[in-house]
Amino acid sequence: MTERDAEGKELDLKLIRVIRNMVKELYGSLERDIDSYGLSGETFQILEFLYNKGPQPIQKISDTFTIPSGSITYVVDKLEKKGFVERLPIPGDRRKTNVTLTAEGRSYFDNIFPRHVQSISNNLSFATDGEKLELIHVLKKIGYGIKNREGNTNNDGSDSF
Repeated sequence: MTERDAEGKELDLKLIRVIRNMVKELYGSLERDIDSYGLSGETFQILEFLYNKGPQPIQKISDTFTIPSGSITYVVDKLEKKGFVERLPIPGDRRKTNVTLTAEGRSYFDNIFPRHVQSISNNLSFATDGEKLELIHVLKKIGYGIKNREGNTNNDGSDSF
């Protein structure tokens, strides 16, 4: 690690402020979009996960979104009552169940997901595709650098950055 001079440190602080403020605005806009569908951010994430990844064990959903086991059961129960998901037994393991979208849940998400993606695109439309690719590269470089420096080499195969 190299020691930064005062000017470099000031630049680092400015970068953190800009990132923090941009993330606040972006996430605020996305939260308002999700709210407009009558969903919480947590339920939207779970529906999106099932929509894109297919049926998943409750424990995998809990681990993916760091939702405690008691809370994930409550959230899945609420989604089940709305008719969006159902629990299906996992063949060969009677103790576990998969959560899957129902036909109603899939239809609902078929309707709202393209609108949500458009909202994301609208929010990011202020940058060119080239700028987005460069930003992805730089943010990954910083993220992986921090992760490796702190010895967190847990690589689950996902592209976490």
